[in-house]
Amino acid sequence: MRRVYLDNNATTSVLPAVFEAMQAYFGRRFGNASSIHHHGQETRAAVERARESVAGLLGCRASEIVFTSGGTEADNLAIFGLTKPGQHVISSTVEHHAVLNSCKHLELSGCEVTYVSVDGHGLVDPDDVRRALRPNTRLITVMMANNETGVLQPVEQIGKVAAEADVYFHTDAVQAAGKVAIDVKRIGCDLLSISGHKMNAPQGVGALYVRKGTSLRPMLHGGSHERSRRAGTENVPGIVALGKAADLAREALACGELEQMSQLRDRLEQTILREVECTGVNGKGAPRVPNTSSIYFDCIEGESLVIALDLKGLAVSTGAACSSGAIEPSHVLTAMGMPPERARGSLRFSLGKQNTPQDIEFALRLIPPTVARLRELSPIYHHGFVSR
Repeated sequence: MRRVYLDNNATTSVLPAVFEAMQAYFGRRFGNASSIHHHGQETRAAVERARESVAGLLGCRASEIVFTSGGTEADNLAIFGLTKPGQHVISSTVEHHAVLNSCKHLELSGCEVTYVSVDGHGLVDPDDVRRALRPNTRLITVMMANNETGVLQPVEQIGKVAAEADVYFHTDAVQAAGKVAIDVKRIGCDLLSISGHKMNAPQGVGALYVRKGTSLRPMLHGGSHERSRRAGTENVPGIVALGKAADLAREALACGELEQMSQLRDRLEQTILREVECTGVNGKGAPRVPNTSSIYFDCIEGESLVIALDLKGLAVSTGAACSSGAIEPSHVLTAMGMPPERARGSLRFSLGKQNTPQDIEFALRLIPPTVARLRELSPIYHHGFVSR
């Protein structure tokens, strides 16, 4: 059976060039990057080359990159590394749980957190962020691209709000890296998180940009790795892979590869909306990353549609992979004002570098009849009820 994967926001495949780059560091080049002999210095040089590559993707100095185990650790390091009890943090209602649950933990430890709401498009109003500022505000943390809808937040404007107030600004760019151009100077952020497995590197590696002069309290205590900001022997194969993935992402951004992906995404959206009634795009009208589409299908349970499509060879999702199996509807979609039943009937389609026009046509042959079949089994649909 043919299988097509359209769940790249959950994780991506490791590109052949990335796998090739990291292979040697599992065997022949195995040294500890902190050792001073040949084997250690060989891997140290590879780590620093990767650091330069990641810095090039983000528009910063190599010394401002801290390698981590992934986006969740990077988010946690940014949030807990800057705050202490009695301080105030501003976030949004549509953040990834790596940020939301970190903020909830801050509240338990004596910090105050304000969660700024979003509009019906999923966008934060920078003026709401400004109004939420307090004398004891320490940090603003608002994501760059939403993992469920792909909506891009106005991070440059939020960065200006933070700079005017002399408050630290962190942005979770896990779903933006490799999909849109990132320049930390233009954004005006002090910290920015990325994850390797969202951009064709393996799972288990990520990075945090930390602006020079930002005093960050480490979460892990041990050696003086990563300039004493993140203790632990470096994951050299993963770091090398992330560096190679960063180089490939820069090339893709420069050659127009992302515009082609956007065209495929638009073809998928427009055809579904034309051929399947009672559907719509979540976040339509807002700027979005080029690979992501969140579509609601009224009178259907999203998980049932995911399973039905998977049985026919198409892999999609209802939203964040880390929330898979959750009984509650998506916190992102409900924060946008969507009724729970419509949120539960929403699917996320996320394209990757491996996807072709033929993959999209395959998906479009499956989706309309599968939706029609599930609706035939829906008493709500037959009674003519459609949630508006």
